[in-house]
Amino acid sequence: MPPSRPDQIRALLKSIETGESGPIAVVNQARYIQHNPQTLEGSEGLEELFKRLSLTNPKVNIVRAFEDGDFVFGHTEYDFSTRRIGFEVFRYDGDQVVEHWDNIQARRGPNPSGRSMVDGPVEARDLDLTEANRALVSRFVDEVLIAQNWGRMDGFCVDGQLIQHDADLPDGVEALRISVGPQETAKQYQHRHRTLACGDFVLTVCEGDQAGKHSSFYDMFRVQEGKLAEHWNTVERVPPREVWKNDNGKF
Repeated sequence: MPPSRPDQIRALLKSIETGESGPIAVVNQARYIQHNPQTLEGSEGLEELFKRLSLTNPKVNIVRAFEDGDFVFGHTEYDFSTRRIGFEVFRYDGDQVVEHWDNIQARRGPNPSGRSMVDGPVEARDLDLTEANRALVSRFVDEVLIAQNWGRMDGFCVDGQLIQHDADLPDGVEALRISVGPQETAKQYQHRHRTLACGDFVLTVCEGDQAGKHSSFYDMFRVQEGKLAEHWNTVERVPPREVWKNDNGKF
């Protein structure tokens, strides 16, 4: 029996550490579309990048990996010359990967509640509730984070509770509200590009600004009994167009 798609992606990402070329065969070399603006187009560029990175003795840990239709989304820890946390999204067509997005930031923390950026549950539950949970998180992002309708925030959580893994925030929805408020350093969510879901885990991909800089926001929520229970995220500045190494765009 062939490995599952999440296991294929685990092997692919682990090859950053090992330098093995075999797992990269899951990528369709002729059709691969790369959305990391700082990575060369095509799987040849990916293989070259992985080999180069493997020479620096990196450590790669795939904390979570989930499947949603033709997509696999993963939550990762990287230790190259610096420690980083990332979300990786891959799109399959048939048996091969044909498209890739990611969002990576420096690892920091623990946060004020003593939590790391990656700890917490790793296995998806409530698979029968995937679509209901996708709809819930999509509404939260659209109605609260983008529209900034703070009066609706409490309706998405139980008594203002939220287990928080953002490196800067303590637990609770009030801290999240402040982080997307009017202050100069706040996140300004402007557009939700994609929502991926597997059971109680839901990942949203959004575009906006932070401190006046064009940014990409990846937010993953764990849903419990129809309410938001836990939150992980990464924020990455979108580099200026003139330094992109491919023409596919971040989103």
